[in-house]
Formats: sequence, C-alpha cells, structure tokens
Amino acid sequence: MNGTMAASSNRIMLGPLVAAIDQGTSSTRFLVFNAKTAELLSHHQVEIKQSFPKEGWVEEDPKEILQSVYECMDRTCEKLTQLNIDISNIKAIGVTNQRETTLVWDKETGEPLYNAIVWLDLRTQSTVERLINKTPGRNKNHLKHKTGLPISTYFSAVKLRWLMDNVERVHEAVLSHRAMFGTVDSWLIWCLTGGKKGGVHCTDVTNASRTMLFNIHTMDWDPELCSYFDIPMEILPKVRSSSEIYGLMKSGPLTGVPISGCLGDQSAALVGQMCFKDGQAKNTYGTGCFLLKNVGTKPVMSDHGLLTTVAYKLGRDKPACYALEGSVAIAGAVVRWLKDNLGIIQTSTELEKLAADVGTSYGCYFVPAFSGLYAPYWEPSARGIICGLTQFTNRSHLAFAAHEAVCFQTREILDAMNQDSGIHLSQLQVDGGMTSNRLLMQLQADILCIPVVKPSMPETTALGAAMAAGAAEGVSVWSLNPEDLTEVTSEKFEPQINPEESELRYARWKKAVQRAMNWETTEPVNNGNEETSIFSSVPLGFYILGSMFMLIGAKYIAAGQK
Repeated sequence: MNGTMAASSNRIMLGPLVAAIDQGTSSTRFLVFNAKTAELLSHHQVEIKQSFPKEGWVEEDPKEILQSVYECMDRTCEKLTQLNIDISNIKAIGVTNQRETTLVWDKETGEPLYNAIVWLDLRTQSTVERLINKTPGRNKNHLKHKTGLPISTYFSAVKLRWLMDNVERVHEAVLSHRAMFGTVDSWLIWCLTGGKKGGVHCTDVTNASRTMLFNIHTMDWDPELCSYFDIPMEILPKVRSSSEIYGLMKSGPLTGVPISGCLGDQSAALVGQMCFKDGQAKNTYGTGCFLLKNVGTKPVMSDHGLLTTVAYKLGRDKPACYALEGSVAIAGAVVRWLKDNLGIIQTSTELEKLAADVGTSYGCYFVPAFSGLYAPYWEPSARGIICGLTQFTNRSHLAFAAHEAVCFQTREILDAMNQDSGIHLSQLQVDGGMTSNRLLMQLQADILCIPVVKPSMPETTALGAAMAAGAAEGVSVWSLNPEDLTEVTSEKFEPQINPEESELRYARWKKAVQRAMNWETTEPVNNGNEETSIFSSVPLGFYILGSMFMLIGAKYIAAGQK
C-alpha cells in the first residue's frame, strides 16, 4: 500500500510531460521531458538504414522511418511505466526531423511512391547545373532574394522535380491528383494523425523554408518559384507555425495526444539551446554540421556563402525569427564512412581513442567532400580528398585528420558568419551526438581560438521540439518566457594551443580544399571503350602536326643537300 501511494505521489509531483519525436538521418528517437524542469525522463532510439543504389545516391525507406517512430514510442512508454510514471501525463508531442529529405506518397492508398531521397543525395547535380546555366549570368543565387538559398542539390525542389521526371508512379499520381509531397515532418504528421483516413497534410515554416519553393518574406509557398520548378501547388502541404495543434495521435499508447510542435532539426536545436536573442548562435554536430545564428525578425542575406533560413515561429500570431546558417554536409558521416567503408574502426568511440593515441595528423589533411562542398563554397563538383600522406602516415593519423576536418569546416562557416555580421562570436554553443567526443570539442576550441560550451544535457534538438509543443496554444504546459526558462548547466573547453599554430594548420586545410574542387562534372567522358585521341587536345594536336611537318621538311632539305 505504501509503495502504491509513493508511486502515485511521484506521478503527481512530476506534473505535465511533453514528448518529442526526433527523426534524424541515421536514427529515430522518442524522448519524454518534464515540462517544468526540462529534465529528460526516458527515451528510446532505433537506427535507420541508408541505401546507396548508385554513386552519389542516398535513400531511406519511408515505411521504415514511420515504423521506427512507432517502435520508439512504444518502448519509451514501456520504460516510463516501469519507472512508475503515468503516460497519461504526456500532454503534447513535438516533431523534429532531418530537413530537405523528400517524399511523395499516394493520398488514397497511403503508400510511398518511391524511397525518401535524403538531403545528402547528389543525383540532381545535372538538373542543378542546367537550372544555373539558364539563369542570367549563370548565377546560383538567382532565387536567393526569395528563398535565402542558392540553387543546389541540397534542397527539396530539385529532388521533387527528379521524382516527377524519372519515377513513373510519381508522374502518374501527380497527373491523377493523388500525389502528396512532404519532407519527413509532413509524412510523419500525416501518418500519425490518420493517414488516408483524414491525416493532416502540413509542414512548419522552418521545414518549408528548406524546399526552394517557399518565400521567406511572405511566409508561404510562392507561385513563381513553383512555376520555375514546374511543380503543382496542390501537392504541397499547408504551411503552419512551429507551435500550434496540428492534429491528434490516432493510434498507439498515446492516442488522443495532440501533435503541437514542429521544427526542422537545426531550428529545434536553436530553440533547445535557448538562442532566442538576436546574435546568439549554436553549432550542431550530427551527420552533418550546422551553425545557426539568430538574426531577429528581419531576414539578413549573406555575402559569404551562408543561407538565410527561418529559425522558428512559435505560435500562429507570433512573429517569425530568422537565422543565418552555415551547413556542412559531412561531419558524423565521416565516422560512419571510416567504420563501414574502410573498416579501420569498429565503433565511433574507437576513432577518438585512435586519434588521441597520436595527438596529431602528422601533416595529413582529409577533406570529406563526399556530397560536394556546402557552405561557404556551394560547390557540387568537389569530391573527397586525403592529402599530405607519407610512408609514416597510419590509421591513427587519418583518425586525427577526420576529427580536424569537422573542426576546420566549422571554422570556415564561423569565419563567414563573423564577416557577414561584423560581430565576432566570443564563444560557441554546441550540441549533437559528436559532442560526447571530448577530443573533438578540445580540437574545436583550439582551431577556433575561442571557448566551446557544451550543455550537460546534449538532447537539445528534441528539447526544442518539446518546448514548441508544450508552449502551443491549447496545450500551454511549457512557458517560453525568459524568466521561466531553466538554467542550463554546461562544460567549457578553452583553447590550449597558440593562435599562430592554429592559423598555420587552417591555411594548409584551405590548400587541401582547393585540391578537392572541380573534381566531378556532368560533362560526358570517354566510357573506356573508345580510345582517347592525342588530337582531342587542340594545342597538343597543332604541336604534334607542326612537329611532323618540320621533320618531313627537314628530311627533304637534307636529301636536297646530298
């Protein structure tokens, strides 16, 4: 009896709880927080398989993504019950997701019409080159005044265009008005709120701002942009704020709970790090690496290769806030590559140990441009390169160079951000899975020459989605007033090397980046069956022909002299 009373009193003391679905590139998680203290109570994680059908292609199965969400929800609810925590106290669910990843499904059957094309995917490179060549002055920033984005393989519009052009089922569904387009948030919310039986087809402003179809000034889909990519507006989800009730869960242990928060993962991390003031910034180390700086309620355009994106809009009647963003395609993905492709490590933690054993790259530089280079270059033709190798170089040096690559790429986008704003960050707030790597965090401080500050609770992306959900009108269990926000405890990494050494290493990194540029183009090359003619080079052809004529002429002159 006493045990039962204690358990029930514990449940009462906890007060309202808020959950978050965190659907990332490499895994799905479901996390539950205490709305009053922001304490993480329980969570569950499931890895997601990626497939690479062709070079540069990256896909995921939409049904596997959805199933992983249900599995994480069920397991987390079981764990809470074991902890004597009443799951009926979960008052709202927020969604945060890998951005730009593109899905099309049939609204009548509820079936995906193709795999999800992941944000890292490069199959649209030729489409992007064709679009850029059509613009005045071949300008990749031709749409930036409306979208805040360059024309790039990264964003959803070109992926959707590829699906419509190359997948017959998608093409037919669009023609017969059965197709629905969405990023991962739209797919999940539609399915969780009923799917083909009345599911809500929506997205939030942060995810919409990553499609190249959304006008960041009018805060809605733009007819001219849709016309530019020849995409029918009827297949697009309705754009909502990041914090409002979209619909109710229709199945599972949380049936009837409102889904009331939605933020792209990098925006969610900005909210979770409490970066609500103009000038505050955070860097998230996940599959990629994303540095976002809050610039307030007016969008700021970058002159140094950064994106202008919607940071959040925390309520229907609240103003939208914007951010400058530096996006790096490959951060944590380099660890996965070294593990799965090269097999030089068995686990992620092994990479840190290998690198720590040598404490230097011994002049080896690794530019992991597997998907081209994102900010500040936006160069899809770049490819990965490892240079500075000697007979002395071993896998430990390569492990250290991989750590440095993440830090150097962050330095490049931080430099661009400082140039755009004219105000230098005095410290960098960080989060994401890779921040558990203490060597990486120390290296980052050394390469930036400023302190790196890591919160003791690393799940800031999920926390941001939970905060948006709990603060929504009609839920209102989480206050976002500055005086009510929980003080975050953190750890600080101070720079430990002199700035001259840091600058020298950075200069050599920049040299390596130049070597990686313009490696891959979509221009036709010989397929290996044709012999390459020495005359295919015009200057070389003239040189050889000229030499032959001179030799023939010399022969005749010599014969005449005899």
